[in-house]
Amino acid sequence: MSERPPLPPFTPETARQKVRMAENAWNTHDPVKVSLAYTEDSRWRNRGEFLQGREAIVAFLQRKWARELDYRLIKELWCFHENRIAVRFKYEWHDDSGNWYRSQGNELWEFDEHGLMRRREASINDVLIQASERKFLWPQGPRPDDHPGLTEMGVF
Repeated sequence: MSERPPLPPFTPETARQKVRMAENAWNTHDPVKVSLAYTEDSRWRNRGEFLQGREAIVAFLQRKWARELDYRLIKELWCFHENRIAVRFKYEWHDDSGNWYRSQGNELWEFDEHGLMRRREASINDVLIQASERKFLWPQGPRPDDHPGLTEMGVF
């Protein structure tokens, strides 16, 4: 079994690090790379969809990023306890018709002793926005280290 530091139990510093690592991975849009942060039998609830296992995660992310174009995500630590982390997040994307959205929500994460996520529950809402209302404007890929987070941007 490989380890994925930082490992639980989390501290404020390691919980923030884990959140930023997840954000950076998701911003690569690489389903296989993202799936490696999860246990082989990881269980997900994403909106109304229920998944189990890395193969299902990869297939889900392939579908997601084929539909959610120019996806850019910011995650922020909400709270943590031992092997669990809660985050709030927002991401912006457009569909193949050019309609822009800001999706926002909360995730609950549970990790095993190796630092792999064994459970992820995501509640997400989508809001139609104008292209001129976009806030996440960095080049494709992980958010630059000097780019502000949600709180610093004043994004509710």
